[in-house]
Amino acid sequence: MNDAALVPGCYSCDQQQEPSPPPREDVVHTEHWRFAHAFNSTLPGWLVLLPTRHVLSFSDLTVEAADELGGLVRRMSRALEQVTGCVKTYLMQFSEAEGFSHLHLHLVPRLADHPADARGPAVFALMAADESAWLPETERDDIALALRAAFASA
Repeated sequence: MNDAALVPGCYSCDQQQEPSPPPREDVVHTEHWRFAHAFNSTLPGWLVLLPTRHVLSFSDLTVEAADELGGLVRRMSRALEQVTGCVKTYLMQFSEAEGFSHLHLHLVPRLADHPADARGPAVFALMAADESAWLPETERDDIALALRAAFASA
């Protein structure tokens, strides 16, 4: 089991250590988990759910973190439905990209008019390598604040 609380140089851990993160990096957090808006998304509401300690796999989670996971996903899915009007959410986990091995789950809104060629696993087409295509930070912050409010009432 990986007992490291946070690992310097890990993107997720570095974001976790920020003393006053912007709303987009701290949509909702608990002792065990933190929701952030994906930085490289072209889709409003694409969230990433991260453990607050450095773990690489589900088997590294504490019992408390594992037990909390389902309720958080359910509540945030409802918040995404309210804020984005999505008809469902996708939940995916791979944690394989270079520099992003810290366990993280993607919680992605699927809108009614979502392009057919970006449904299911193809939704990753809505992640952009070109930074100019990313949602602006201000828009991600606005979405984060709306989701935070909706989550509180979900």
